[in-house]
Formats: sequence, C-alpha cells, structure tokens
Amino acid sequence: MIQHVTPTPTGDVGGRLAMIDSGDTHDWTPADYITRTLGRYQLDYLFITNADQDHMSGLQSLWDAGINVTVMHHNPTFGPQAFEAVKRQSGPLTSDAKRYLQNLGTFTAPIQNPFNTSMGGITATMFYNTWPQFQKTNDLSLVVFIKFGPFGILFPGDLEGPGWRNHLLNPSFRAMLSGVDILVASHHGRDNGYCEDVFAYCHPQAVVISDKSVVHDTQGTVQMYRNQVMRHHPGGVFVRTSGRNRHVLTTRRDGWIQFEVDGHGNFQIDTEYQG
Repeated sequence: MIQHVTPTPTGDVGGRLAMIDSGDTHDWTPADYITRTLGRYQLDYLFITNADQDHMSGLQSLWDAGINVTVMHHNPTFGPQAFEAVKRQSGPLTSDAKRYLQNLGTFTAPIQNPFNTSMGGITATMFYNTWPQFQKTNDLSLVVFIKFGPFGILFPGDLEGPGWRNHLLNPSFRAMLSGVDILVASHHGRDNGYCEDVFAYCHPQAVVISDKSVVHDTQGTVQMYRNQVMRHHPGGVFVRTSGRNRHVLTTRRDGWIQFEVDGHGNFQIDTEYQG
C-alpha cells in the first residue's frame, strides 16, 4: 500500500490510496485491510505488475467488498485477447482472472486525476516490454518506480533476465535505476528474477523479498542480493523495530514491512517481527 498521509481538521487521516498488486493469503486480504484497518472504501490507484494469479489473487474481493477502484495500471500492450488466450492454456480462468479481463475492457477512459499530480509529491514512472515481442507474462511485467523526494523504490514485478536486459537498452530506464534506494526483488527472489547487469546502475541501500516459506531451490538469492547491497552500502539500513541494520528484508522472516518516508529522502522501517 502507498498512502499519502494528510491529517484533516477533524484529526482523521486523509489523502489518496494506491496499491501495488492485490495478492492475498489464507489469513489476509487487501480488501479486509482497506475496509477494516484503514476504514476506507476507495482505492484510487491499483497497479498490477504481472498478469499472474499470485499478483491478483485478491482482485475480485475488492469488488465484492464494495471498494471503488478508480484507476488500474497494467501493461497496456498485453490486452484482453492475448491475456485470455494465454491464461486459458492453463485451464479455466479464476474469478480474479475474470475480473482482470473485465477490467482490461473497462479501465480505458482518460484518467481524471493522474497519480503524479494527485499523490502529494509521490510519483510513479512505469516501463513495460511489449507483446508480442515478449510472450512470457513475467517479462511483460509492469515495472514501477515510486519516488517521493529523493527516495526511490522499485517494483519490477516478475521480470526475468531477458526482460531486464531489454529494459537496460533504454537510457531512461538506466537513469531511473540510479535513483533506487530500495529494490523489491523480482519474481519474489527467485533465481530467474536476478539480473547481475542491473547492479551496474542500481545501488540500493536494501533489497526486499516478498515471498512465502522457502520451498524451491530457486529461492536461494538472499546472499547474492546482500553482496550487491554491501558493495555500496555496507551498513545497509536501520530497522526501527529490531534496532538492527539489515541488507535484505524478507516477508517470510520479517512479516509485514513498512516504510515511512518524508519529502527529504529520510525513511524509517518497521517490521512485524523483531528477529
């Protein structure tokens, strides 16, 4: 979740709300969090970085909960016909895939309140490889750079090596990499999401891996990411809840991970667990 926090005269917290992907777990859904924890029924901006189930497993629940989603950003070259044809190769569409397919046909009007002029100084810069040049959904990921003042965080979806390397041909993409403070590891930290060439331009202070318990041999990239961080930031980042410095944070070890950022590039990190 990305929230521009604006205290109102009544003491409530206002501001627009954005979300990167809509994946859920057996005991957590974004719909419940938005309605029960935040007390809201408005999601101003939804970014779907990858058109795979794990990135949209809670999508239909947003509509079931009565949440008004105003804008959905996605890779615009991977349209309804291509999406449906690719997904039906794996069997019937899930309810979330059906919702995503419907959204591809309905979120087509010009955006009245663009993210970059409506989020109190927070900006999003997006890149994507094009269909049908790329046909794997991972390499068709919507890559999202979020900036607030000097602070930058990169959400690359599930990009794999070919997708990364194609983006690296773009000078604008390489320039954005130089402003990344926090890198969210591609493909949940899998080997095929790690691209060493990226780190010629990207020198993050820490890497965040969003993943479940280790169940695949391809999840052994923590040390590789740690080594890359330590090349330029040997001290890593300070985590307020544990009082420790870290180079790699993972949801499987740390639970939820929260960044509080001010407009000067300063940020505080809290995690669910203190280990």
